[in-house]
Amino acid sequence: QVQLLESGGGLVQAGGSLRLSCAASGNIFTISIMGWYRQAPGKQRELVAGITRIGITNYADSVKGRFTISRDNADYTVYLQMNNLKPEDTAVYYCNARYNYGTSAWGQGTQVTVSS
Repeated sequence: QVQLLESGGGLVQAGGSLRLSCAASGNIFTISIMGWYRQAPGKQRELVAGITRIGITNYADSVKGRFTISRDNADYTVYLQMNNLKPEDTAVYYCNARYNYGTSAWGQGTQVTVSS
């Protein structure tokens, strides 16, 4: 089992910044990829950013140049630094971890709201 605990969501004005954190616990030794997804009202859940165990990153086109995903030295926590936020970034953000050859664990979700 893998458990994910998220923090860092909130309300910001357009152009502001937030940093999301996701701490993994449990069977962390089998985790291959961690990342962030988001889901806005009326939209499907989409991948925002991901990072592999060796540090390869991937980003949605809509956030390239504005968001950065990173991890701590122990690889127990991942972060999503979100800069120059736009109203269209408003969504519930979910941390995700893939483990045991593709099994997925999900965080509870954290609300990010960007006002104009």
